[in-house]
Amino acid sequence: MEVDKIIAALHPLERKVLPILRETSSFEKIAELTKLQKVEVMRALQWLQNKKIISVKQKLQEKIDLDENGLKYRDKGLPEKTFLQLSNKPITLDEIGKRSNLSKQELSISLGILKSKGAIEIKKERGILISITNAGKNILNKGFPEEDFLKKKFPIGIFELNNEEKRIFESLKKRKNIVKLNIIKIINAELTEIGKKLTAQKIDSKNIIDRLTPSIIQSGEWKNKKLRSYDVAINVPNISGGKRHFVSQAIQYSKRIWLDMGFKEMTGPIVESSFWVFDALFTAQDHPVREMQDTFFIKNQKYGKLPEKKLVNAVKSAHENGGSTGSKGWQYNWKNEEAMKNVLRTHTTNLSARTLAGLKKSEIPSKFFAVGRCFRNEAIDWSHLFEFNQTEGIVIDPNANFRHLLGYLKEFFRRMGFEKARFRPAYFAYTEPSVEIDAFYPVHKKWIELGGAGILRPEVTKALLGEEIPVLAWGPGFDRVMMDYYDINDMRDIYKNDLKQLREMEYWMK
Repeated sequence: MEVDKIIAALHPLERKVLPILRETSSFEKIAELTKLQKVEVMRALQWLQNKKIISVKQKLQEKIDLDENGLKYRDKGLPEKTFLQLSNKPITLDEIGKRSNLSKQELSISLGILKSKGAIEIKKERGILISITNAGKNILNKGFPEEDFLKKKFPIGIFELNNEEKRIFESLKKRKNIVKLNIIKIINAELTEIGKKLTAQKIDSKNIIDRLTPSIIQSGEWKNKKLRSYDVAINVPNISGGKRHFVSQAIQYSKRIWLDMGFKEMTGPIVESSFWVFDALFTAQDHPVREMQDTFFIKNQKYGKLPEKKLVNAVKSAHENGGSTGSKGWQYNWKNEEAMKNVLRTHTTNLSARTLAGLKKSEIPSKFFAVGRCFRNEAIDWSHLFEFNQTEGIVIDPNANFRHLLGYLKEFFRRMGFEKARFRPAYFAYTEPSVEIDAFYPVHKKWIELGGAGILRPEVTKALLGEEIPVLAWGPGFDRVMMDYYDINDMRDIYKNDLKQLREMEYWMK
């Protein structure tokens, strides 16, 4: 870029700072000479550095500064000086305290310092009697070098002190709140070759208009001045606008898919009784999944309420002997207390159970979905979290069959961006037949397991609906679907709320 073009585009702050850089590179000195605020100087230096006009170097340096007592003694004098002046005639220690307004600590320190210098004589007559010595009179006449030190211009670097000043500093440092060492950032701005060429030119800061105003236009003042030019191609900081969390974006998209396919959304409690999470879904009360190793149990409000007795008895019969389904059930004594235990739901299928139990015959056929947070007592690693999202769906239709189930799932995953989905035979306690769902990740060229699906067993449907009607059901995990799209390799990264990640994460668009 030509020198004249650079000068024409300089900001008023840059125009004030740049000529000063011929005299000094010190940030503090620049602020002093330009009479600008430090924040304005820093802004100008950053702009100049971005244009490669200067190079800014920073280093940390120890600087001595006055502390609370140091400021006080600089203005009023050292306490030992006051002490010595009052000792010009024999005087008691108590009297010095009254006349000097020195604290007990200051009296004690002054007494010790002056005694070590031989400046006072101490006698124990009518208390402690203090009198000045010839050495003390000599010290008063010459003055205290510590006071001269306190009157220096602070902050000051240790390397700037001579040997005597270093000795005084070390002595004062041992005393309370007189001097302190601060770590200060030293900023220097050095002109580059381009900068040297610029400073060799005359940089006008008075006859440049940075901003047009109505008054400047009306007065015609602009005719006799130059307008600052602007480089519209220059890099500017990115502005991070507000947006939904990327997980929320993905969930909203998936909800739209189900709604477009004619499903209604199910919602319900996260803290749920074991009845709806396990028992209504034909999960035996001694099943390992109901132990603390897998499930979070609620400590306070340990027990919830069971639904109406007719429904409870139907579920109980299904567990104990299969009820009217022709099944043998689990062959054990079902307990109300176990079913009443409150848990954090381990899946969103509790919503399906509640929906089926409340469904009227006139509402069949129906299709429902849910996307919600679930909780399991898992060991956390790159592929497992103790909380995760699950997408849930049920279709209640006398004419529904297994092929319909596979069709719904294939269509959902196709709309989510997975062209290939496959199904493997599987076992689940409350569906038969059952399948595992895998989706193909084209970028990584691999299949990934997403969750289970199947047709609800009669032990579930007859207990909840009162009759045996085909109910297609599925509940694949949703977080793994998001991981591929957002190129996340560790599930923990989904919820770490890293600000950089949130700003840079692309929008969910399919």
